[in-house]
Amino acid sequence: MPRTTVVESPGCPPLRAITTDILGLVKVVEAHAKPAGAAKVVETWGAPDAFRAIVAASLADRAADPVLAVARKNSVVELLNPLNGDALAAVKTVGPAPNDGGAEGDPLAALHLFTRQASDSILGTFLACSEQGKASIRSITKENAASGSDVGPSATWDVCSGANVQFCSVDHGESYVMFGGKGIEVNLWDITSCSKTWSAKSPRANSLGIFARPWFTAGTFLCKDDHRKIVACTNNHQVRLYDTAVQRRPAISVDFRESPIKAVAADPNGHDVYIGTGTGDLASFDMRTGKLLGCYIGKCSGSIRSIVRHPELPLIASCGLDSYLRIWDTNTRQLLSSVFLKQHLTTVVLDSHFSVEEPGETKSMQLESSVEAEAEVPKEKKKKKSKTITEDETEAQVRKEKKKKKSKTIEEDEEQLRVVDHSDINGEIYARKEKKKKKSRTIEGDEERDSDGEMCSPKRRKSGERSKCLKKKSKKQLDA
Repeated sequence: MPRTTVVESPGCPPLRAITTDILGLVKVVEAHAKPAGAAKVVETWGAPDAFRAIVAASLADRAADPVLAVARKNSVVELLNPLNGDALAAVKTVGPAPNDGGAEGDPLAALHLFTRQASDSILGTFLACSEQGKASIRSITKENAASGSDVGPSATWDVCSGANVQFCSVDHGESYVMFGGKGIEVNLWDITSCSKTWSAKSPRANSLGIFARPWFTAGTFLCKDDHRKIVACTNNHQVRLYDTAVQRRPAISVDFRESPIKAVAADPNGHDVYIGTGTGDLASFDMRTGKLLGCYIGKCSGSIRSIVRHPELPLIASCGLDSYLRIWDTNTRQLLSSVFLKQHLTTVVLDSHFSVEEPGETKSMQLESSVEAEAEVPKEKKKKKSKTITEDETEAQVRKEKKKKKSKTIEEDEEQLRVVDHSDINGEIYARKEKKKKKSRTIEGDEERDSDGEMCSPKRRKSGERSKCLKKKSKKQLDA
C-alpha cells in the first residue's frame, strides 16, 4: 500500500487526480470529504513495462464523454476512459528513426488532446510531437477506434531540424501551439494553417560577448483570452515573458535560484504563474512585474516534472522524480496532502468534474431524494392550503376595513343629524316661549282693562259670565 502523509492543515478538498509514471502505469488518487485531507490511491491501470513508459498525458476535461490521452515511449498514443480506465483506441504516430531499427530513435516528447469536438462521430483529436520536431494532428472516429485508424486529413509538419523538442503548449482557444526545446527558440504556430507565426530572438550577448545557447524546458500561455503573451522557462533558471505583438525578445526576464526550471503552469487570473525546479523548489511569480510572490512550504526531494492548476478550487498539484503527488493551497502556499506512488512520476492531470458523493452514499442519497420527493407532495398541498387561507384572510381584512369605513360614515351622519335635531328642538322651544309671552301679554291687557270692576279671569270665560261682565261695565260707564 502506498504511504500517505497528512499534515496539520484544514484538509484537502474533494478532488480526483490522475498520474502517470515511467513504468507505464496510470494511477488514480482521490480525496473525499470524509476523512478530510486524506488522499489515497483508489485505482491502478495497466501493467508495469519500462518499454511502454508514459512520457506525456493530456485530459479532455468535459462533463460528457471525457477522454484521457497518454503518449508512450514506443511512439504510441492511447485513448483511455478516465472514469474506469478502459482502452478506447491506440494509434502509432511516427515511424522509427532512419538510423535505428527500433521505434526508440524518435520518441514522443509532447502531447495535447483537444477538448472541442468537430462532430459526435469523432472520439478524439490530438496533437503529438516527437523529439526531432515532427508534429502531427490525428483524429480517431468511434467506428475505427478498434482498428486504430485515423480519419480525415492528418496534418504533419516539421517544427525544427537538428534540435531536441522538449515541450509544446496549446492556448485556451486551441488555435495556436507553442514549441520549445534544446537548441531551438520558442516559436508560435497556427494550428489551422500549420504555419509559423512568430519566433523568439536570442537575448543580447553578455559583457564578455558570449551568447547563451537557447534551451527551453517548459512554457505556457499566460492569459486565456490573449494568445500573444507567453511564458517560457529555460535550463538557465530563467522565467521569461514574451509579448508576440510587440517584440521578439523577452519583455521580462527573472532568475530564480540556480537550478533548471522543469515545469510551469498559469493561473486563471491571467498574470500569475507557478514554477518547479530540478531541485524540488516550487514558487509563484507575478509576471506583470516579475516579482516573486513566495515559495511553497515543504521542499520536495526530487525534480518537479509536472504542475497543474485546478480550474475552480484554489490549489495546485505537483509530481516529480521523488515519487510523491503533492497537493498545495495557492492562498497560503501550504502543503495539504501528499501520496507516495512508488515510481518516478512524469505527469499529473486533474478532473474538475469529479463528484463529491461517496460511493457508499449513493444509495442513501437516492433514498433520501425519493423520500424528499414524496415529502414534497404534502408540502406543496400545505403550501396551496396556506395560500388559500392567506387569501381568505386578506379578503376578510378587506371586508373588515370596508365595514369600519361604513360604520365611520354612519357615525358621521348620525352626528350631523344630532346637530340638526338640536337646532330644530331649540327652534320649537323658542316658538313656544314666544306664544306663551303673547298669551301672557293679552291676559295682562285684559286685567288692566278690568281694574275698576270685577276682574274677569280667564277661567270664567263662559258665554253667560262674559255677557254679565259686559253688562256691568256698561252700567258703570253710563254712571261715569
